[in-house]
Amino acid sequence: MEAKPREQNEETQKLLQELHQKRNWDGREMCLYKGFWCPVNALHAVLSSQKNFKALDTDIILATMPKAGTVWLKALTFTIANRRRFSTQTTPLLTTSPHALVPFLEFKIFMENENPDLGNANNILRPRIFSTHMPCQVLPNSIFEEKGCKIIYICRNPLDQFISYRHFLLTNKVDPGYDPLPIDEALEMFCEGINLFGPFWDHVLGYWNMSPEKVLFLKYEDLKEDTSSNIKKIAEFIGFPFSKDEEKQGVIEDVEKLCSFSNLKSLEKAFLEKNPDQPGLRKGVYRKGEVGDWVNHMSSAMAERVQKLMEEKLRGSGLTFKS
Repeated sequence: MEAKPREQNEETQKLLQELHQKRNWDGREMCLYKGFWCPVNALHAVLSSQKNFKALDTDIILATMPKAGTVWLKALTFTIANRRRFSTQTTPLLTTSPHALVPFLEFKIFMENENPDLGNANNILRPRIFSTHMPCQVLPNSIFEEKGCKIIYICRNPLDQFISYRHFLLTNKVDPGYDPLPIDEALEMFCEGINLFGPFWDHVLGYWNMSPEKVLFLKYEDLKEDTSSNIKKIAEFIGFPFSKDEEKQGVIEDVEKLCSFSNLKSLEKAFLEKNPDQPGLRKGVYRKGEVGDWVNHMSSAMAERVQKLMEEKLRGSGLTFKS
């Protein structure tokens, strides 16, 4: 959930004057900062996080492109890390959005406060879990300096990610008076690398090329295909492995069921109905969650354009996506 931006300081205003700016296809103002397209209204939060975020060696950072499985990863990681604190019957996930339980660095914490006190905040559980859409080159240095601080990155087939994010932005218009570009023009911008937190290929390759000791790199499609194995993988990576007794008792299956797309969608619906006027709520967080839904929205020529581009941009990296 995106917080209300605080007023930009003089440093941010000066920097903005030096950066190339462009409108996204949905009308949102973006600026090209250190090689990626940052929302103008989030630049001050990105800068504040770089300057003031002090990572702990127990911190967990969830990094994603928008609509790549962010909310699912938040729910899974929070539940895994806190399963001995909360049962599936008492977890705050039943009454609170995953976006509130695992706040964004740039869209929540540092959007609201330039230098928040995260060390003594009573409402932040340990291990602290934060999320971000920022590419790795602009993450706060302290995340890399603390060797124990872990990053989990999830990516998604760019065709599905593009379609899902397009639906989300059309549902949550940043400028009601702006007429969004048609899908073919929006896709062309995507292929030129001009999209929020893009270019897509630079974002994914940045995390893909990092040490596997620092980053657990997941694919949305693999998580859908074999959720339980990836739940175990996440648990082991963040230092909360499942015991043999837990496995026998079906705890992994309980986590999978609690965090399933259908259950999270129903919980979010109930939350929205109870809090219709709460600031920062975003609609359309859950749509279909399907793999390959892009075929219902794109022509074969459009899909081929993206697939060829990905082959070119990812060549030699070893990273591939299932269609």
